[in-house]
Amino acid sequence: MPDWTTQKHLLEARLKELDCNLHKIEDRLDEPHSKDFEDFATETEDTEVLEGLGNAGLKEIEMIKAALAHIDNNCYGISQKCGETILEQRLKAVPYTPLCKDCAKAVSYTHLRA
Repeated sequence: MPDWTTQKHLLEARLKELDCNLHKIEDRLDEPHSKDFEDFATETEDTEVLEGLGNAGLKEIEMIKAALAHIDNNCYGISQKCGETILEQRLKAVPYTPLCKDCAKAVSYTHLRA
C-alpha cells in the first residue's frame, strides 16, 4: 500500500487555503452596494464573478474532502469508476481526482455529447 502522507498534507493545505479564500469572498459579498448606478452595475458584475469563484471553491473543497476520506479508507489512488490505479503523476497534478485518465476522458466526452 502506497504512503500518501505527502498527498494528504498537500490536500489539507489546499483545504485551508480554500477555506480562507471563501471567507474573503463572503466578506466581500456582504459589503454594502453603492447607490450610484454605474458603480452598482460594476459591483453586480464583481458579485457574479465572486459567486462563481465561491462555487468553484466549494466544489473543490467537496472533492478534497472526498480524497482525504479515500486516503483514510485506503482507497485513494483507485479510480472510482473502473477500479484501476490512478497514475501517480496524475495524482500529483490533480491530487483530488477520483478518476483515472481514461475514465476522466470518457466522462468529459459524455458531457460534450450531451
